[in-house]
Amino acid sequence: MHGHGLADTIRAMSNPQQPRRQRRLDRIFDSAPAYYLTLCTDGRARLLDNAETMENARNFSDESPERYGVYVDCYTRMTDHEHLIVTITPDSKTTVGQWIKAFKVMVGRRRFKWQAGFFDHVLRSDESRSEKWEYIRMNPVRAGLVKHPDDWPYAQRFNRFDGSEM
Repeated sequence: MHGHGLADTIRAMSNPQQPRRQRRLDRIFDSAPAYYLTLCTDGRARLLDNAETMENARNFSDESPERYGVYVDCYTRMTDHEHLIVTITPDSKTTVGQWIKAFKVMVGRRRFKWQAGFFDHVLRSDESRSEKWEYIRMNPVRAGLVKHPDDWPYAQRFNRFDGSEM
């Protein structure tokens, strides 16, 4: 773990100039946990919905299971942010933060900046995974970009461990 104790918390709370930092758990379960993730471009710049970014993300996702022990279950790439559900295998030595750092480098190819940090949430059941997929799948519809989620070309769902489409 990261070694943040009560004394660190009290010091941080007594110094209002220092921004509070959210702590993240590297490991929670012995089995393969799934994470719902949201990443944004710096300044919410509209840079993600294009063929080059799509290809970079696809290549990274394809090599991710072998290289990092992380499977991309599904994603929806909007113009300025991306939602993903990923599963980390029990034998992975990669943390969520390490994987996202690599994802940002490979997908952006240093052509644009990502917002620092990310949002993550551990999914605790298949039901919540389905609910999150439905939420991210409908994002382009809610944004008025398409009338039906299947019309958005920057979204895909895969079978969890074999990479085939669902």
